Amino acid sequence: MDKNKQLDKIRGSLVGGAVGDALGYPVEFIGSYMGIKQKYGEHGITQLDTTQWWLPDGGKNSKAWVSDDTQMTLFTACGLLNAKSQGKAPKYAICEAYIEWLFTQIGWKSRRFSDCWIGHIPELNNRRAPGNTCITALQTIMNGKELFNNSKGCGGIMRTAPVALYGAVWRDKPENENPEGRISNINDVDILAADAAEITHQHPLGWLPSALETHVIYRLLQNDNPMVEDFKAYLEEGYETLEELYPKEKKALYELMTIIEKVLLLVDSKASDVENIEKIGEGWVAEETLAIAIYCTVKYFDNFEQAMIASVNHCGDSDSTGAVTGNILGAVVGYDAIPEFFKTDLELHDVILHVADDLWRGETTKYERNKR
Repeated sequence: MDKNKQLDKIRGSLVGGAVGDALGYPVEFIGSYMGIKQKYGEHGITQLDTTQWWLPDGGKNSKAWVSDDTQMTLFTACGLLNAKSQGKAPKYAICEAYIEWLFTQIGWKSRRFSDCWIGHIPELNNRRAPGNTCITALQTIMNGKELFNNSKGCGGIMRTAPVALYGAVWRDKPENENPEGRISNINDVDILAADAAEITHQHPLGWLPSALETHVIYRLLQNDNPMVEDFKAYLEEGYETLEELYPKEKKALYELMTIIEKVLLLVDSKASDVENIEKIGEGWVAEETLAIAIYCTVKYFDNFEQAMIASVNHCGDSDSTGAVTGNILGAVVGYDAIPEFFKTDLELHDVILHVADDLWRGETTKYERNKR
C-alpha cells in the first residue's frame, strides 16, 4: 500500500463528503426536483452555489457553505484524535466532541470545554440546519439523563466516515509481513462507527448503515486502485460481518440488505437518475441515505462529478446523500482527482484538509489559516 496514495484517499473522502454536502445544502428543502430545475436549470444544481447565502453584515458569501453534516464529521474526527491523545475510550471522546458541537449550535460559550480546536473557528459556530434528533439527544446526554429514542434518521451516517479514515491508516510491520491498519480488526471499526451513530440515533437502522459504510470505506482505503466489483465485494463482506456482530438485528439488517440489492438492480435501469432515486427514497433515514450513495457510487464509479450531481438532485435530504456519496467515492478517486472548481469554492476547505492530514498522522497538529 502506497502511504502517499492512502493520504490522498483520506483527503478525498473527507473533502469529497464536504463537496457533496455543500452541493446539496442549497436544495435540501426545495421539496421537488422540478423546483430545483426552476432555480438551477434543466440539469439541476451542477456546481457549488456561492451566491446562496447572505452574511450577517448583508454581504454575499464567497464560498459554498457546508451544513451540519460536515460540521459533525469534523467533530467526529477531533473526537477520535482526542481519544488517542487523552487515553479515553473512543466512543466517550466522540460523544464529548459532539457535546462541543452542540455548544456551537446553542451559543453556550461559557460552558464550552476546548478539547476540539475546531470549536473556535467562526464558520463552525453557526447553525446550518442541524437535525432535531441530534440536538435533542445531545441535550439529553449533556443534562445527565439516559437517552431513549427510536430514530433511524441519517444524522448518524452522515458524520461517521472519519472512523474508517482514522482506522485504516497502515502501520509498518516487520519485513515479510503485510502492513495492518491502525485499527487492525475491521470488526472494531464497524462497531465504533455503529456506536458513534447510536449516540444520537438508537433504532438499529439508525446505526447499522454507519457500520456498513465505514466497513466499505476502510476496505477502499486498503486498495490503491479499487474497481467497482471490489466495491460490491466489500458490501457483501460487510453484510456477513454485521450478521456476525449483531445477530439480534437480523430483521433490520435484512431491510438494509434488501434496499441495497434493489439499488444495484436500478443501476442498470434505463430510467433517469432522478427516477431511480425516487424509487429508493428521499434519504431522510439512514438506510435510504446509504442506498442512494451506493447507487451513485456504483453508477459513476469513475466520474466523481457526475456522482455528486446525481446524489443531490432529488426531492429529499440532498446534503446528506451528497455527503455520504462524497465520503465513499472520495476514498476511491482520491483528493487530487476531485475537480478543482469544487475545492476552490468550498467553505472551510483548508480546515477540512488539515483535519484529514491529522487523521492520517494520528494526532492533532497546529492549524494555520488558509493552509493549502
